[in-house]
Amino acid sequence: MEMVMEHSKGQQGQVSKRAPKLEVTNPNAAGIDIGSAAHYVSVPAERDDEPVREFKSFTVDIHKMADWLHACGVDTVAMESTGVYWIPVYEILERRGFKVLLVNARHVKNVAGRKSDVLDCQWLQQLHSYGLLRGAFRPDDQVCVLRSLSRQRAMLLRLQARHIQHMQKALVQMNIQLANVISDVVGETGQKILRAIVDGERNPYVLAGMRNVRIKASEEEIVQSLRGNWRDEHVFALKQALELFDFYAKQVADCDALMEQQMVVLHQHDGLPGKARKTSHRNKPKFDLRTRLYQMCGVDLTRIDGIDVCTAMTVLAEVGTDMSKFQTAKHFAAWLGLCPGTKISGGKVLGSKTQKCANKTAQALRQAASCLKNSHSALGAYYRRMCAKMDKPKAITAAAHKLARLIYSMIINGEEYVDQGQAYYEERYRQRVEYHLRKRAESLGLRLVPMEAA
Repeated sequence: MEMVMEHSKGQQGQVSKRAPKLEVTNPNAAGIDIGSAAHYVSVPAERDDEPVREFKSFTVDIHKMADWLHACGVDTVAMESTGVYWIPVYEILERRGFKVLLVNARHVKNVAGRKSDVLDCQWLQQLHSYGLLRGAFRPDDQVCVLRSLSRQRAMLLRLQARHIQHMQKALVQMNIQLANVISDVVGETGQKILRAIVDGERNPYVLAGMRNVRIKASEEEIVQSLRGNWRDEHVFALKQALELFDFYAKQVADCDALMEQQMVVLHQHDGLPGKARKTSHRNKPKFDLRTRLYQMCGVDLTRIDGIDVCTAMTVLAEVGTDMSKFQTAKHFAAWLGLCPGTKISGGKVLGSKTQKCANKTAQALRQAASCLKNSHSALGAYYRRMCAKMDKPKAITAAAHKLARLIYSMIINGEEYVDQGQAYYEERYRQRVEYHLRKRAESLGLRLVPMEAA
């Protein structure tokens, strides 16, 4: 980058500066405007008589696009993340040896100076040739497979949860108030009673006898809740909701089997994790997920308070185990959208609100941070101090930021997390407050004296 100074005085005697000269850093760059039916590709004007071409979205045409790019001497390509239409183009071009940059459309549109008669692909090609675009983070190919399976599993669980609501609706329509006496209608007791109702059982005493001994409600309360209006259409709706619930349970089990196979492929570390903490998660996979995750990254992320196996699975499936792609923990937190904003003008901070970011890893860490409310750990004490200092959403974001930095440090250094405890954190916080109070008193010419000495 060359800066040229022009010493020409204006009317007020000021020295004017010429704008910095842009240099071509990627002479072999191309730009692609992704579409659902066709893709527009632009190469440097001197490489072909027709520098902008249209290719259909069929696989054969994408390979023709790659052949044409090779013929034009292109080695790097930039494209916008348009829906899911970019995925096959990205994968095929990457497999053909191109360096592909997936750029954020918001970043492209924020660059001023675009002319209205320039196509999107030409604008991308021009920006990329000057090195003004940055590619989005995308994990390794094997991690992308695990990520797709993890997202598919999450979608199946959401669909399965809808049919639980359908069961509850059918019960309410029959005035079966079972949800008011047991906490979970798809638990052991609830499933036995619902399936018996579908099979034709109507005696409330027989149905109440299926309750588990740990149910707090008495048998008589359950009997009273099971006296309802047994209409056939509502029982039919309950039956179909149960069948759909079982169907999605089978789909989730099939997805878990494929996930375990993919985790075997990603096995990098031998050994077994230490003793697990006592946690309960109904939707976790049936196989030993904690051991598989340990063999992937070499550390046990579930040792961090608030993070269970499902949260750890989401983090590793979305990010992978190669944290070297992020320079520091701050870069990792910025990619997650958990770091404070940098809205500064004239050296004055105008706002530090975090940017909106639809990041699945950040969402999982926020849910984990919200579970620290009653934790007797250093992280729990930190979260409660943040809640007293600011509103709850900001406190959750701050705690999620700390969790992200801990995960980065554990994976990049291969060190296990050791909780120092709530008392240790509060003592360190007291020492910090006392130190700053002493410094403030000294600056005012005063001396801080403990109450016992006074």
